[in-house]
Amino acid sequence: MTDRQMFARLWREYLRPHAPMIAFAALLMVMEGSTLGILSWMLKPMFDLVFVDGRESAILWVGFGIFGLFLMRAVTGVLQRIVMTRISNRTSAAMQVDLLRHVLTLDNGFFQTMSPGTLISRVSSDATATQGIWSALILGAGRDVVALLSLVVVAVVVDPLWTLVAATGTPLLILPSLVLQRYLRRKSARLRDISAARTTRLDEIFHGVTPVKLNALEDYQNGRFAALTDAFVTAKVKTAGGSAMIPGFIDVAIGLGFFCVLLYGGQEIIDGDKTVGDFMSFFTAMALAFQPLRRLGSLAGTWQVAAASLERVFELFDTKPAMPAPKAKARPPELPDTTIRFENVSLSYGSADVLRGLDFIADAGTTTALVGPSGAGKSTVFNVLTRLVEPSAGRVTIGGRDISELEVGSLRALFSVVSQDALLFDETVRENVLLGQKHVTEARLQAALDAAHVSDFLDSLPNGLDSPAGPRGSNLSGGQRQRVAIARALLRDTPILLLDEATSALDTAVEAKVQDAIATLSKGRTVLVIAHRLSTITDADRIVVMDRGQVEDVGLHAELLARGGIFAGLHALQFDG
Repeated sequence: MTDRQMFARLWREYLRPHAPMIAFAALLMVMEGSTLGILSWMLKPMFDLVFVDGRESAILWVGFGIFGLFLMRAVTGVLQRIVMTRISNRTSAAMQVDLLRHVLTLDNGFFQTMSPGTLISRVSSDATATQGIWSALILGAGRDVVALLSLVVVAVVVDPLWTLVAATGTPLLILPSLVLQRYLRRKSARLRDISAARTTRLDEIFHGVTPVKLNALEDYQNGRFAALTDAFVTAKVKTAGGSAMIPGFIDVAIGLGFFCVLLYGGQEIIDGDKTVGDFMSFFTAMALAFQPLRRLGSLAGTWQVAAASLERVFELFDTKPAMPAPKAKARPPELPDTTIRFENVSLSYGSADVLRGLDFIADAGTTTALVGPSGAGKSTVFNVLTRLVEPSAGRVTIGGRDISELEVGSLRALFSVVSQDALLFDETVRENVLLGQKHVTEARLQAALDAAHVSDFLDSLPNGLDSPAGPRGSNLSGGQRQRVAIARALLRDTPILLLDEATSALDTAVEAKVQDAIATLSKGRTVLVIAHRLSTITDADRIVVMDRGQVEDVGLHAELLARGGIFAGLHALQFDG
């Protein structure tokens, strides 16, 4: 994507809604920028009429004129900064929100290749890095261009030849600027990559702080982060150096121009061909043009730095989801029943075959357990069923309907999921149970809390149900987090339950109570259980034994034990070993 295409896309998607405010800011910008040219012109009468000719009558109007210019510059400067700050922050915030919304539509395969740290960097750092573009390019560039043009007009009016002489060093800027812009784009992209790697490293360290401490990895992890930080500092310095070189070249060019004007114009003043006021007006115009020129020169670097971030942001925006995004408030589809059938389903991650022609049935209103050694593909069954991943072959049906024909949100509205790793958010316990449901009565909420035995530990929390769960539920024990997750499922009240060893983190006493609650909830519903502890599925209506992505055996608990095979081997390991 070219720079022009990127800026056009920015305007179309984010700036156009603010066009009236941008126009107002542009008017203020013209007023502020023009004050410099007028100021430099006012110096001619100040020197010639007041200081040289000594006209007292000119003091008042020249003084008021200069004061009025500074007053107008102050007012317009404050107003346009307020307006553009509002626009830049709103557009940056909108881009971040849109980017997160888009990322959440992408399938699980995307998240397996893109680390959380990289995504955090894209949504937060890269989108925020574009925030200064609006002020710099629209407000800063516009104001400085107007100021520069007004100053050049004054200089040309005073003496066109002096202006031409002052521009002697301009050709020296062209080639170095082009080279530096390409250099900055590369270094800025490198800087963003290192920034994402640092964020990823911190994310992994903080999420794995317990294993880090238990394995005495503090120095090791700190060393890895320090290496990334050193690389980040090096890239940052190189980027800053490249950005500073363009204004530096401008300084050299302007200095050369001043030198040439002094050599040529100084003699004209000595000879009486030009007045002191002419020279002061011209000199002031050139001096005041110094800062706008430097800022305009640095804009090239500012754009290249921001463009590196924009490329990454738009690359993420242009990543297409494998399936349509689910509707916000989808309802379960109308189905004759909730019988689940896998028909010759295959799935691969890269070169690894995870499911290989998987066939089984989970009858409506019954409990079907999936067992097998690690890596058998049990969790992948859940991912395929909920369309977190798409199979490469075969099909899955619910109530005879191919799930690929169902809208994703409607399909997922069929399921309540409780996994062995109960994920809680850094919100209150109440919010973690409700998960955005706004029309749940207190009686229904209390019934779910009682059934999941969440009520048993609420009195031990400082604010009861409104106590913060902490980051990833860190304020609760493993068993408490699991019970909160079960309360969610109870409250969601869907026709299909997906349980991934839902009671694995509970002690024996609480497990028995929660098993009773799940048994009550399971009546009349279709339940699919991933079982690691075989003692929890003795009453399952059907047990599907999996190995290497295939079904090896199907039957009841007693039947599978009698037949021997994988199930009997797993049973022996758990109960005889």
